[in-house]
Amino acid sequence: MSRVKVASFGMSIDGFSAGPRQSLEDPLGIGGTSLMTWLFPTRTFQQMHGDGGGEVGTDDDFAARGFVNVGAWILGRNMFGPVRGPWRDDSWKGWWGEAPPYHMPVFVLTHHARAPLVMQGGTTFHFVTEGIHAALDAAKKAAGNRDVRIGGGADTVRQYLQAGLVNEVHLALSPTLLGQGEALLAGIDLTALGFKCAEHVTSRRAMHVVLSK
Repeated sequence: MSRVKVASFGMSIDGFSAGPRQSLEDPLGIGGTSLMTWLFPTRTFQQMHGDGGGEVGTDDDFAARGFVNVGAWILGRNMFGPVRGPWRDDSWKGWWGEAPPYHMPVFVLTHHARAPLVMQGGTTFHFVTEGIHAALDAAKKAAGNRDVRIGGGADTVRQYLQAGLVNEVHLALSPTLLGQGEALLAGIDLTALGFKCAEHVTSRRAMHVVLSK
């Protein structure tokens, strides 16, 4: 049965999953890149971005698991790019260039309509203006029996958690402090939502925690 999951989601030890002031130069906000230093050396990440090689082991195992049986993605507007407000033109096509690493339908939450964007390698971005439930319905239809992955950012994950729509969350806690930014779990009662800690494994660069219900 199709499940909704969050995977490889970085979080600092003071609870932030993005730094402040996202920009073209700082896609994850100031200091936010430090949340993902566990991921960058992995074989999964390196092969996704065409470099080859990369490290295997605990971090790569968790990175690879996040792609297993996924049939569609959901992203927030900020995760797609730093452009705010109405789309001024169609020049911005995401952070990833002409061949994004998704290779499947991706549903982008936005308040401003835009035609679907077909990219190289099988990725098509669909822009959803009707909210999180409409995006999830469309993603589930596209995914069929496969899973839907909520890719972020933090506000998008929070919305799906608060609505009780997520089945599994994999957090990668990095040994870094941000001090400010987007606090992923502030005010969210995971126990009341039915989550339990199903797995926790430590690597040299992160502690991986899987919450499931």
